[in-house]
Amino acid sequence: MKALDQLTFDNRFARLGDAFSTQVLPEPIADPRLVVASASAMALIDLDPAQAELPLFAELFSGHKLWEGADPRAMVYSGHQFGGYNPRLGDGRGLLLTEVVNDAGEHWDLHLKGAGQTPYSRMGDGRAVLRSSIREFLASEALHALGIPSSRALCVIGSSTPVWRETQESAAMLTRLAQSHIRFGHFEYFYYTQQPEQQRVLIDHVLDEHYPQCKDAAQPYLAMFQTIVERNAELIARWQAYGFCHGVMNTDNMSILGITFDFGPFAFLDDFDANFICNHSDDRGRYSYANQVPIAHWNLSALAQALTTVIDVEALKQALALFLPLYQAHYLDLMRRRLGLTTAEDEDMALVERLLQRMQSGGVDYNLFFRRLGDQPLADALQSVRDDFVDLAGFDAWAVDYQARCEREPNHAAGRRERMHAVNPLYVLRNYLAQNAIEAAEAGDYTEVRRLHQVLSRPFEEQTGMQAYAAPPPAWGKHLEISCSS
Repeated sequence: MKALDQLTFDNRFARLGDAFSTQVLPEPIADPRLVVASASAMALIDLDPAQAELPLFAELFSGHKLWEGADPRAMVYSGHQFGGYNPRLGDGRGLLLTEVVNDAGEHWDLHLKGAGQTPYSRMGDGRAVLRSSIREFLASEALHALGIPSSRALCVIGSSTPVWRETQESAAMLTRLAQSHIRFGHFEYFYYTQQPEQQRVLIDHVLDEHYPQCKDAAQPYLAMFQTIVERNAELIARWQAYGFCHGVMNTDNMSILGITFDFGPFAFLDDFDANFICNHSDDRGRYSYANQVPIAHWNLSALAQALTTVIDVEALKQALALFLPLYQAHYLDLMRRRLGLTTAEDEDMALVERLLQRMQSGGVDYNLFFRRLGDQPLADALQSVRDDFVDLAGFDAWAVDYQARCEREPNHAAGRRERMHAVNPLYVLRNYLAQNAIEAAEAGDYTEVRRLHQVLSRPFEEQTGMQAYAAPPPAWGKHLEISCSS
């Protein structure tokens, strides 16, 4: 493992030039202090976790000091926001600080969020607040632990710098990691501003650096787009299967790598509700849980439009047509596993849909149901979860069919509990848990955010003394309003 002064830098995106980003220095925040750090994220760049306790760590990740090999850049892009096109967005409060190469030869972006104003800040102050930084840190690390592709969070640095949102809050900086911060909106920007040469440079950069396996295809650009479609189909299937709601699926928040990106008013489902809207600002429900699948397809269509300069339109349509069947296949595979099934039958999707309908009408806790379903032998488990449902006759009819389906599995009882617990989390990041950690951190106590991070890092394993984190949320915890300003 390495010390902070032993990292290796290779700023590939910065070398693309000023048409793609603007060199900007981070604006330091006052009295920097470590709130929380992720040892597993630090390991991605071979950084020794003990380095997080050094004063230099907080200084580097709060803008006070800069590595000699860093080249901080604010990226320019555009995007469709809530369905309307915004021609110029960009990193308004973030900076691509540098790119680190680890000993395995992998490149990782170090990106500061809340680093101050840039040419793309519009009317904003360029800052992030402590609460939003903690939420993104916890979310990205929790998703990763669940097996959902995501950007990673290295650390949150707190400060005494005041910022104003609805009230006065304190500024913070989040350092996140991804192998690229390029978004769908990057391609839209060069397409709609009619810069074909720069568009081609960007496409070649992404192909060379992130999709080299597509270069040997008969049509490399098309092969790359098809792979992006495939990755997003699997990503959204994982969101839906685990009840994750992103909240702001604008095209500028969609990663070209098919990872979860740019957390805002996210939430995991508590009680199952297909129409759940996690973003208080989304008054029309464009980004509701049920709409995430069609919106992902819509966003891919927007990316496809931006690529019509280099890929045949009919070929793009054929690639887009792969999204829904791929999504459905991934989703059904995940839901079979959540139900403890290891084989496939034609009626499995209908079995899943009937269950969700009954969960919806009864307000059943989504993730706890699956965990409890695997806690005991099949008949006992069904009896245990039965009382959670309002329509008992409907649940009983489903339970008869589910039990019969399980009994058609080879050796269905063998290892059932271990198999189901390996895919059904005991701990998920509920909004009220994040809120408790945030309130403690705002009062200067970082114990809770660090403890919650550690619990969520092992979501499938029962952890001694952590029963409270596996409990259903209190009534007040189910109705927290989270907006984009978070």
